[in-house]
Amino acid sequence: MCGIVGYIGSKNAVPILIEGLKRLEYRGYDSAGVGLLVDQKPIVIKNKGKVSELEKRVGTNVYTAPVGIGHTRWATHGEPNETNAHPHTNTTGDLFLIHNGIIENFQSLRTSLQKQGYKFVSETDTEVIAHLIDSFLKKDIDLFKAVRLALSEIEGTYGLAIIYSKEPDRIIAARKGSPLVIGIGDHEHYIASDVSALLAYTKQVVYLEDGEVAEIRAEGFLAKTILDEDIIKEVTEISMTMEEIDKGGYETFMLKEIMEQPESIQNSLRGRLIPEEGTAKLGGIESELVHIARCKRAVFTACGTSWHAGLVGEYMFEQFLRIPTEVEYASEFRYRNPIIQPEDTILFISQSGETADTLAALKEAKRKGALCLGICNVVGSSIARESDSGVYIHAGPEIGVASTKAFTAQLTVLALITLAAARKRDMSLADGKAIVEEFLKIPEKVKTILSQRKQVEEIAEIFKDATNFLYLGRGYNFPVALEGALKLKEISYIHAEGYPAAEMKHGPIALVDENMPVVFIAPKDSTYDKIISNIQEVRARRGNIIAIASEDDDVIEKYANYVIRIPNTIRMLMPILTVIPLQLLAYYIAVKKGLNVDQPRNLAKSVTVE
Repeated sequence: MCGIVGYIGSKNAVPILIEGLKRLEYRGYDSAGVGLLVDQKPIVIKNKGKVSELEKRVGTNVYTAPVGIGHTRWATHGEPNETNAHPHTNTTGDLFLIHNGIIENFQSLRTSLQKQGYKFVSETDTEVIAHLIDSFLKKDIDLFKAVRLALSEIEGTYGLAIIYSKEPDRIIAARKGSPLVIGIGDHEHYIASDVSALLAYTKQVVYLEDGEVAEIRAEGFLAKTILDEDIIKEVTEISMTMEEIDKGGYETFMLKEIMEQPESIQNSLRGRLIPEEGTAKLGGIESELVHIARCKRAVFTACGTSWHAGLVGEYMFEQFLRIPTEVEYASEFRYRNPIIQPEDTILFISQSGETADTLAALKEAKRKGALCLGICNVVGSSIARESDSGVYIHAGPEIGVASTKAFTAQLTVLALITLAAARKRDMSLADGKAIVEEFLKIPEKVKTILSQRKQVEEIAEIFKDATNFLYLGRGYNFPVALEGALKLKEISYIHAEGYPAAEMKHGPIALVDENMPVVFIAPKDSTYDKIISNIQEVRARRGNIIAIASEDDDVIEKYANYVIRIPNTIRMLMPILTVIPLQLLAYYIAVKKGLNVDQPRNLAKSVTVE
């Protein structure tokens, strides 16, 4: 969840660290700091608040340091303040480190270290690591070995970068459950928790795996396991560009990413549809399609927006594959000793590919022998590497914390998987061709919806001061109602709930009055008449109705106060279209409330702690 960046070489580390931290701001944070070696003297500067405030305190021309580390923190242990911000130091201040993750046994380690005379100044779990490493350094052990010995006593997750002023020519990095990547330059090296922090400097990277520790110098690096086994690491080239992670002329990353959806969906489809065969070709899972088509049970496992994508996937699998399908919150999945059989197919959905709960669920399912498929956006991410096989959604970098284009790309890929598996099962060629034909039209239909954003903005102006929203949908559009409500909560801080439309009568209708905006997702499908009945129930109680309706619906305006039109498509693809007006509605309401839509409070882009 937090951000890590580091540099060692002949340049001044300060501007590199500050720029890297700015690139990582989208991940969500509440404090920031840097640790530098200036003439081999350790200097730590940190503060509560934004990187821009840290930049003022550091001053890009005040310090010249050939080695340094920087951090943005999202509070887990201890409130957001300067003391709890990273880097943390040992007692003498000659060692400092930054940490992503959670140390689960920090309390027992803290007690043991206090008995040895160590004094703690912060409330964090991270400070334990600094003192624990120091306890080994006092035994005349070099830093690389001291870190490995300390980590052998730690339980939990970590991405670590450590500097010791008595060994100023190196940074030690370590990873377990929290992403960390080494960037390779010309007689210089970088460290980051996300490649976006490195793109301005290098495209040559090495991904650390769980249980690996690296000694990084200007001239090169050495990787070992915690048990001191040498590791040969493979260099990977990053494919994304700097232009992809800039705003491209839009006011915010979120608006840019909403508007990119015709292209991102096209990228998800590119090279994967085979019109003449009425199917899709997905190289990552081609050898598993028969297993998927004939498995006894399918399970979608994810968190947040990705969980909503899994709910849509459940409808797809049960309609076209006739496979019993469940959708699980990854955060609950592994803790209740789930029943997993080798005949099962379990799909793990994560934009970042680093979501800690989803990764932990994946490891548990693998241990029990199920086929584990990853659906990720980030190439080389942990879930992508841990899965038996999988599919990249190819949405491109998503910087806005509230997911938009990744969600529609996930829906696109889930539909492709369903089509490919159904054609291996019993879907006819004609039916397959009909789905492919509709797939090919989706990017243009998305463009049509986005062209109406001015109308959505006008509706947002009317409802920006509402305190509650209700979102209602049926069938494939029930998960869209959940996603629409989540988007509004995430970025506007307005309370919102999503429900199956028929469930409104079982409680939520008590909330409906003239002050309650109710969003109905009401395309003309097999449940349309039922949705109209639900709309009338809300109308009778004077609720303000916003309807997402089909372009050829000539009666909806009799019942709804406001109507946003969308093109028609088949049921399995309809959520790709119906969610986009809801993304725009949440966006414009938040903007009109003067809120930071790219970095909503308390949220992080990649949730790498459980």
